[in-house]
Formats: sequence, structure tokens, C-alpha cells
Amino acid sequence: QVQLVESGGDLVQAGGSLRLSCAASGLTSSSYAMGWFRQAPGKEREFVAGINWSAGNTYYADSVKGRFTISRDNAKNTVYLQMNNLKPEDTAVYYCAARNSLSGLVRTTTRHYDYWGQGTQVTVSS
Repeated sequence: QVQLVESGGDLVQAGGSLRLSCAASGLTSSSYAMGWFRQAPGKEREFVAGINWSAGNTYYADSVKGRFTISRDNAKNTVYLQMNNLKPEDTAVYYCAARNSLSGLVRTTTRHYDYWGQGTQVTVSS
């Protein structure tokens, strides 16, 4: 059974930093991609960043490029999202997701992901 558990969400002032973690268990191969999504109140869930687990290729939404960095620790089966220079518009629940993919291709739409975590709240005050 696949489980994704996020942690690291908090209340932070604008300009501050946070690091989110996603601990994955039950993923039985390296043929998958991991993604971070976020959902603000009244808005749809949107792609933030993704990583090909085996190759380490990374992808970002334009709104976070240069501020957020996704990475993974293979030994710990954990994916991280380092968020710097946070803005009030980054306020949302952040979700970790995984998709089975022989190519490990990162997708930016929610329907392509097979497993989801419970989410962690990030609040950025102005």
C-alpha cells in the first residue's frame, strides 16, 4: 500500500523560507514521478513542481521558478520542496503526489497522479 506523508507546513512571514517533506512508502520501483501541488481556498489544485525519481529531472510552475527547489533523497524515499522568498499568494495546502510511469515523466495535471498525501498547510503573512 502506497503512503505519502507530508510535513513542514507552517505560518511564515513574506520573504521567509520553508522546507516541505514528503515521505513515501510502498512504492515498489523507481519508475515513477513525484509532484508537489497546492490548493488555495476557492481555487483548483495546481502544479507547483515535479521530479523524475530515477533521473532527477525537475520541472516548475512559472510562478515558483527561481524561488522553489524540488529534490529527493533516494535512500530515505523522501521528496523535498524548498521554498524561499515566500509570498502571500503562496498560501495554500500543499500536496505531494506520485504517479507510476515507466518513463518517470512528470505531468502537471492532477488526473495523471495515482497517489496523494493528506496535505500540509502553508500560510504566508504579509
